[in-house]
Amino acid sequence: MTAEAAAAGEQLFERFHRWLRDRHLPITRQRDLVSRAVFAGGEYRSVEGVQRRLREQGHRVGTATVYRALDLLLESGLVRAHDFGEGFKRFEPLLSPGRHGHLICARCGRVTEFSTERFERLLPLVADEHDFQHQAHQVEIRGLCRLCRDADAATLGRAGRST
Repeated sequence: MTAEAAAAGEQLFERFHRWLRDRHLPITRQRDLVSRAVFAGGEYRSVEGVQRRLREQGHRVGTATVYRALDLLLESGLVRAHDFGEGFKRFEPLLSPGRHGHLICARCGRVTEFSTERFERLLPLVADEHDFQHQAHQVEIRGLCRLCRDADAATLGRAGRST
């Protein structure tokens, strides 16, 4: 995790505390643990991913508690839920302002953000060209990440040498 991402995660954590205090909601150890797991590293974690991270750190937080904490994070506006067609949601910490798209690896499930500035400029032109009034959009590109492609190439290379 970069120092910039760690600082952004810490800012989100502090904003979450302020949000809870403003609503007279308790700041609990479990909420802290779940929010830190979501904000850490800028990854898109599922409920299972949050629980796995907490277990790796030696913490036990029940599934219902994780769901309730995630609901509060969503309500606070500091986290966004995504359904990438995997049968479960992933939760994105909103570390940086601005629009972005997602590159989703069909094999390993890795999600990579990318800036959509050029697309954002093109969008009004496309909408106007089709006499369409744009209200909202999201950009998701599915394919294979470099690590999975490299693994495929290595496998093919080994297979070619063994014949």
